[in-house]
Amino acid sequence: MTKVFIDGSSGTTGLKIYDRLSERKEIDIISIPEELRKDADAKKEVYKEADIVFLCLPDAAAKEAAGLLEETDTAVIDTSTAHRTDPNWTYGFPEIIGTDKISASKRVANPGCHASGFVALTAPLVKAGFIKDDISLTCFSITGYSGGGKKMIAEYESPERSKLLKAPRQYGITQQHKHLKEMMYVPGLKNAPVFCPIVADFYSGMEVTVSLFKKDMKGTIRDIEEIYGSFYKGKIVHFDENVDEEGFLSAAAFSGRDDMQISVNGNDDRVILTARFDNLGKGASGAAIQNMNILLGTDETEELVL
Repeated sequence: MTKVFIDGSSGTTGLKIYDRLSERKEIDIISIPEELRKDADAKKEVYKEADIVFLCLPDAAAKEAAGLLEETDTAVIDTSTAHRTDPNWTYGFPEIIGTDKISASKRVANPGCHASGFVALTAPLVKAGFIKDDISLTCFSITGYSGGGKKMIAEYESPERSKLLKAPRQYGITQQHKHLKEMMYVPGLKNAPVFCPIVADFYSGMEVTVSLFKKDMKGTIRDIEEIYGSFYKGKIVHFDENVDEEGFLSAAAFSGRDDMQISVNGNDDRVILTARFDNLGKGASGAAIQNMNILLGTDETEELVL
């Protein structure tokens, strides 16, 4: 029996992880009394007892928890932003980093939702030399409102909500979004992209798009398809050819799922690269469960919806 502790189980990601794991007979979810939730000594003891700890905490609290975990041999999956660019932690995107690196790690940083799509689209092209590491990119990303956590969910689902929530809303307008660091770090890019995240009036789903001009490409649109086709051969992240929903691509197409679809559209002059997935799936709890499966040496797709 594998003992798992979810630190921060009341948040959106923590609740989703709890719901998923509660169905697995080989997992024993251990807990701590509510009154001891902020007691460092009590937390340290439950950390030691657990085989795997999920940190579903704000960044500052995740860093504090990581300090307590240094004295244990417990494996940790941190869903916060705190350690995603820390070289002492393994970035938890196995399709990019390698399953072997995650399985050998005790410190796994779960990727950000928007960042997951951007990294999936750019990392293979940088690695193949198809685009330069000093390229200037623009990333457009639309997400369902569940990506904003419990407060935003309540805001969107309130009967008295603002009429402005009926239309998509752009945010991160100062170009200081917290995902930008990993969007550069993981693919190995020297320049931060112009990043345009949008939240819209649907619960879950995500569509991340990166655009390329001919002058920035060392090859053609067919070369991109070949790179993605050879890079993504698994069940969770997959490249699909000729993706076209009668001239549209819905951001909700992968809602409720844990896989990610990579697609390419456009022509040799102007190309759009698109990743579609669920912000709560491959963009959060689904990725965390995939990383846990790898750490446990089980099928990485176990309990995932594909």
